[in-house]
Amino acid sequence: MAAPSDTSARHDLPATLVELVSRRLRDAILNGELAPGQKILEEQICTEFGVSRAPIREALRLLAQQGLVEHLPRRGSRVAEWSSHDIRQLFELRGVLERYAIDTALPLEDPATQLRPVRDALEAMRTARDDLERDDAHRLFHAAVVDLAGNRQLNATIEPILLKLQLPMAMNLREEARHQHASDGMERHQAILSALETNDASTAAAALYDHGHLHYLPL
Repeated sequence: MAAPSDTSARHDLPATLVELVSRRLRDAILNGELAPGQKILEEQICTEFGVSRAPIREALRLLAQQGLVEHLPRRGSRVAEWSSHDIRQLFELRGVLERYAIDTALPLEDPATQLRPVRDALEAMRTARDDLERDDAHRLFHAAVVDLAGNRQLNATIEPILLKLQLPMAMNLREEARHQHASDGMERHQAILSALETNDASTAAAALYDHGHLHYLPL
């Protein structure tokens, strides 16, 4: 009997188990528990998570698609490592895609309803119980801004960029809180929401530009 292909083997894995492993590894990367460049030891994860290698390898494949993990030929996987130049380029790409989304989305037909996901993400940032919860909400805030355009391809393009940027964005917010007022980061995101509420594309684009200009500082 022929051996099953990688694709068919993946379909036999419980999606919830793969998602659980992927989520735990993603959280470990984004909260700094797994550092950039650190090798990911499958055997250690098997023991720690109490699962076999199959869901771990599938989770690593998904994380590699998101740009959080790199596969090393014959050497396993490691956490992706980004230079300051890479990070600046990612922030610039985020800015380009956000401004395109705003240009195509505004004026909104029903701002009160359509801006609700942006408001909810901002509120989740305010009420987060820990750093990772706030960082997830921060990423979802920017995803919700782009989602205003109602463009599935645009959403698919911005998602891996925001995942790669979640840790740098978090580090910038924490650095800003140390050197300025702790609420400045929230106020800048509130300024974006307020600009969106004007329903004027140029006003919103200016707020996004100001936010991006201040935010993609070299780490």
